[in-house]
Amino acid sequence: MNILRRRPGSLAGPSVLALLFTVTGCSVLDGPATAAVPSPGAAADRLCRDLREELPERVEGLGRQDPEPSSELTAGWGDPAIILRCGVPKPAALLDPKAESVTADGVAWLIEPQKNGSFRFTTVQRRVYVEVSLPKSRTAGGVNPLLDFAEPVRKTVPEGIPD
Repeated sequence: MNILRRRPGSLAGPSVLALLFTVTGCSVLDGPATAAVPSPGAAADRLCRDLREELPERVEGLGRQDPEPSSELTAGWGDPAIILRCGVPKPAALLDPKAESVTADGVAWLIEPQKNGSFRFTTVQRRVYVEVSLPKSRTAGGVNPLLDFAEPVRKTVPEGIPD
């Protein structure tokens, strides 16, 4: 059963893109970004380490600034940071039949708008869940940052269902 609505031929549905393009704002961070470090099993950990080696130095023109605590399972770009976490648990939203997804350069992502105006995207149909969080001030570019992650994810995280 396919629980995600997919919109062939587009990066996202019109309502999601409209929301992403109209959300703007600023936030100031006091110090480096932080990110909870996932604790996947050994197989997922290995795939995540492979992914880290392929991640770009720049995302949407933003330089690499990894969050605290330092981990091979997390990465960040810019300030406020776009944060990637690899090996996260299965998102509860995958069980929602109204959940929306987007396909960016061959990689499918679950879309989860957050109450604070930010967005969380999590890969689906891959052996490991990879999560990308866009702060509210970075959502004006839509889902473009996902394009920077597509090749590394395709190269290192095979399609399939996580263990």
